[in-house]
Amino acid sequence: MLGFDYLINEHQRIYWLYLLSALLLSALFIHQHKTYKTVLFDKNIWLHPSAKLDYIFFFIAYIIKVLIIVPLLFSASEVTMWTIKLIREFASYHEPLSWNKTSITLLYTFTLFMLSDLTRYWLHRLMHLIPFLWKIHRVHHSALVLTPITYYRVHPLESFLFGLRYALSAGVVSGVFIYFFGARLGMSQILGVNAFIFVYSILGANLRHSHIPFRFGNMVEKVFISPYMHQIHHSKEGVNKNFGGVLSIWDGLFGSREIKKIERLEFGLKEHEDKTLLSLFFLPFR
Repeated sequence: MLGFDYLINEHQRIYWLYLLSALLLSALFIHQHKTYKTVLFDKNIWLHPSAKLDYIFFFIAYIIKVLIIVPLLFSASEVTMWTIKLIREFASYHEPLSWNKTSITLLYTFTLFMLSDLTRYWLHRLMHLIPFLWKIHRVHHSALVLTPITYYRVHPLESFLFGLRYALSAGVVSGVFIYFFGARLGMSQILGVNAFIFVYSILGANLRHSHIPFRFGNMVEKVFISPYMHQIHHSKEGVNKNFGGVLSIWDGLFGSREIKKIERLEFGLKEHEDKTLLSLFFLPFR
């Protein structure tokens, strides 16, 4: 369906319910900050050449993902089986712990979320630190305006790396839990999504790629990445700050958190801007 199925896929950022919640939060923000009343439907943002490039890039990247990236990736279930096999090669038989299923489900959901978010933080940070990986990741940072579709301005090689990261982190966690608790795993879910991720998505995840500076307040932002914190990350001034996915505690622990207000956020790259479709796809190979 060339990506239109993302609107009805609860695992995708632009799932209709997440978009609706972002719209409602935007309306609430604009009601309290009248100076932003023209931002939400500003044609200078939605019809900006950079935004139009996002729309075209989205469909082409979707085709590449379906035809090339997904077939190349191994699944989390495969990693789970490898993990169990590896543990059993180096450890003796372990009688499953007799915890009740609710406790196992909550612990598994929480552990999976935390490890996934931590590995996402470090892969994201490495994408900024390692020159070749930056060439790949700068495709995302080359956007001059932000819309929810900018989330998908990601080079196919980056999509592959993040898919690999998730398969490894989810597979290892699942394998360890099966070894200790047996095949009684379940996950706390809302609409089939990890409960933590669902709550994060419904609380304005789509505003991260927008011009609505929605904040959670300093105290909350020491734990969670707000939309505004991610906008700082997209700015030329704050590009090496706020690498976190959902949690900002990793940024706090490793010295990359920025929560102070910046008077004017200018998006894009400090260096040469990538303004054509070909440059976005082939930049890493130049």
